[in-house]
Amino acid sequence: MSTRIVKELVYEAPLSDVAAMLADQSFREEVCVATRATKYAVTVKGVHGDPLEVRIEYSQPTEGSPGFAKKLVGSEVDIVQSETWTSLEHGDIHVTIPGKPGEMVGTAVLTEADGVTTETVTMDITVKIPLVAGKIEDLIGKNLGRALRAEHRAGVAWLAR
Repeated sequence: MSTRIVKELVYEAPLSDVAAMLADQSFREEVCVATRATKYAVTVKGVHGDPLEVRIEYSQPTEGSPGFAKKLVGSEVDIVQSETWTSLEHGDIHVTIPGKPGEMVGTAVLTEADGVTTETVTMDITVKIPLVAGKIEDLIGKNLGRALRAEHRAGVAWLAR
């Protein structure tokens, strides 16, 4: 079983500008700050279609999380996000929590219409812990939604510069 999350982020900018933003290490670092990462390391290698590879290793505090979640990961959680962009329009995403039984796998797809770009992020969340998997997947989905809203705000500000 898994939980699927689909989010659309709309940017008033051409696809090429949004793709360049997503490939920019400084932008990805700004997103880490916007999502309250306590520590982070961002690596961007290659160019779109080469493929472009983005790796983000970061830690997030678990304050405000339910007690059962804190018992599993502690006061903060380490996350590794890897993206492989095979074109300007398509990236495959894989997110893990090292040492924990779960992952998120999905895609980011960019489409443009009349100079407006929509980034559609589709993620399947899988947790392999009997009895509480659904609760944890739901919690991760809510956290993913908050993180994507923070990324969108950072992206709108970035593109407005």
